[in-house]
Amino acid sequence: MNYYNEIKKELIDNEVYKRIKDYSKNKYELGRYYNVGKLLVEAQGGEERAKYGDGLIKEYSKRLILEVGKKYNYKTLLKIRKFYLFSKKVATMSRELTWSHYVELLKFDDEKIIDYYIHQVNINNYTKRQLYDAIKSNEYERLDENTKLKIMKKEESNIVDFVKNPVLIRSSGNYEIISEKILKKLILEDIEFFMKELGNGFSYIENEYKIKIGDRYNYIDIILFNIEFNCFVVVELKVTELKKEHIGQIQVYMNYIDRHVKKINHDKTVEIIIAKKNNKFVMEYCSNNKILRTTYKLV
Repeated sequence: MNYYNEIKKELIDNEVYKRIKDYSKNKYELGRYYNVGKLLVEAQGGEERAKYGDGLIKEYSKRLILEVGKKYNYKTLLKIRKFYLFSKKVATMSRELTWSHYVELLKFDDEKIIDYYIHQVNINNYTKRQLYDAIKSNEYERLDENTKLKIMKKEESNIVDFVKNPVLIRSSGNYEIISEKILKKLILEDIEFFMKELGNGFSYIENEYKIKIGDRYNYIDIILFNIEFNCFVVVELKVTELKKEHIGQIQVYMNYIDRHVKKINHDKTVEIIIAKKNNKFVMEYCSNNKILRTTYKLV
């Protein structure tokens, strides 16, 4: 087989197809690149030999640049080969991802990370830019290790699994001192970004939510509702290290919402406490799995 001619034919077909059949060009392009990747590996003598030395790919790229187009350079052919090798390891390739998505993902060698971001693109309809931003913010790295294990084993997740640590909060100014009031202000200025940092399915209800306990009024920093898990979520902000009294305060708020606000068809209220710094000793003695402790970082 003349591998170069076959590769050239696949790439030329792809360029022609993209011009005349726009409605399905993404699926077609990925199919062509899969075929090209396969041919590249076979031309190099199989997967094992393809790991060592890329002289043949360099030779092909020089010819393809002249005969097909500048974009089919050495680096692009390496990405196409890597795309093929990765595609072989998964059951089905996602139709939601374009080649531009895969270019971002193929920077990784860890299949677990690639699988995670493919899942996020599927459920959140990430554009290439949104995927780039998620990767740049180290979204996967900020997940709890137990969550990563659940993803790998494809186990069912719960509402707090995808809360990042630290949670990133966008800052609109150079504040010398951050108070809880300012921290809340920054969150509310970009509430959609904040809710994405907590995971999926969150909707905003209110801030400074007033509740009456005995003859005194208290104010919950932020109250959300999670549609996916059908429950209210109380968010409390602390610009200090997590303290034991914070846990007690939060449990009171959760119990109040469960007793006076949630409906019979709602699941129990969940609490997310976001502090400047975690306290492992306080966390060790807080066994309530409805309370999640995490930290924040201004960006």
